[in-house]
Amino acid sequence: MKVKSLFAAVVVLIALASCKSQYDIVLSGQDADEKYKMAFDLFNAKKFSKAAEMFESLSLLTRGTAQDDTVQYYWALSNYNFGDYPTAESNFDQFISTYPVSVFIDEAMYLRLDCLYRGTYRYELDQQPTYKAINEMNIFMREHPQSQYFELVMGMVDDLKGRLELKSYKSAYLYYHMEDYQAAHYALKNVLKDNADNRYREEILYYTALSAYKYAFNSIDSKKKERYLTFVDDYLNVIGEYPETKYRKELDALYDKVQKVLRIDNSEEDGK
Repeated sequence: MKVKSLFAAVVVLIALASCKSQYDIVLSGQDADEKYKMAFDLFNAKKFSKAAEMFESLSLLTRGTAQDDTVQYYWALSNYNFGDYPTAESNFDQFISTYPVSVFIDEAMYLRLDCLYRGTYRYELDQQPTYKAINEMNIFMREHPQSQYFELVMGMVDDLKGRLELKSYKSAYLYYHMEDYQAAHYALKNVLKDNADNRYREEILYYTALSAYKYAFNSIDSKKKERYLTFVDDYLNVIGEYPETKYRKELDALYDKVQKVLRIDNSEEDGK
């Protein structure tokens, strides 16, 4: 039994080695038809890394032929399916430039944008890839308003813009977290000055008001009244826009405290 098992194992190893050598032979060979068949066999078997390598090798043999755009497209698609998005994006970009009337052009344009989308980072990190992706997507939507992928691309743009808006908000909020309330108030106001439609507007207005209150509360007495009045303005901005805000109870309580302080301050001034 041990001999039979050993023999079976040897047969399997020989078979595997044979498969590997066959791939290497085809890859290094010059038979375009054989490469073409194996490339698609690998692609259909979801062996995308090997398929990409085979299509890349095949592209040298099919250049200028009727098969060229198919080979180039599936080379890009193999890299895309393998998850190598930077390489796939470069492949699709070259494909779009070379074969603008190919039957694959619409999907290639969309997949290139999807590669750019997948190459962006979390909001805490560098957002240059995000700006590039948004710019390319806006060009696509402007030039191809009837594309079947228009809605998908628009959704990507919205998601990426949301990421930028979150980064702006969180960057300003960091001052509040650090208890630098004057800087927080200034930074939060600037976020909305730069983009009044920021989707985190309610939270930004809330922290603007809180920053004003805490800055006033921690000020010397001679500065409190002026700074509390700034809080009052910010409070009115929040409840004016969001009367049902989840922060209403907290803000109302702070407003009541400030009104008592201001009434006392005014009565003292009247008594002088």
